[in-house]
Amino acid sequence: MRSWKHMAPASLLALTLLGGCKGCGQEDAASGTGEDDGRPSSIRSGVKVPLPDGWSALVAPDESFQAGPPGRPVLRVDLRRGDGEQLPSVDTLADRVREELKDFELSLDQEEETERYSLLRITLAPKLADGGVGPEAPGFFGARRVGNDLFLCASLPGASAEDVLRATEACREIQVQGALP
Repeated sequence: MRSWKHMAPASLLALTLLGGCKGCGQEDAASGTGEDDGRPSSIRSGVKVPLPDGWSALVAPDESFQAGPPGRPVLRVDLRRGDGEQLPSVDTLADRVREELKDFELSLDQEEETERYSLLRITLAPKLADGGVGPEAPGFFGARRVGNDLFLCASLPGASAEDVLRATEACREIQVQGALP
């Protein structure tokens, strides 16, 4: 059984990567959209995130899209309108994860990059005060460009290895009606 106490920093990392996305080439304060206040935009109608059978979705109070098995979100997606050109490379994602997870043992399990997306699957385990390592947990971070928009994806704490694989596939396949891929 996983300890939520050990996974809280991973949750903070997801919010840091998705909210600020420092290191994702967004050092320019002005993104050219005129409406960007530095926060992710809410998912709008016309966005299609293909979900595995049995998964449900909701828009969370922070306006992120979250999906997973009923009652247990395992995927978070944030939309950054007009930031499609700022798609981070998989190396940038990996560097950011390493930077934010200094208190974890980390292995990079899969790195995948195309001109439309960057995906990173990891296994992490908290470093314990006694010098040991806590329980391992899978994770995933990704970015998908669709048209002019950028979708930032992450698994949420408590996701199983199978959940992470399914979340990775969902992020890879995000679409917007009427947008070029």
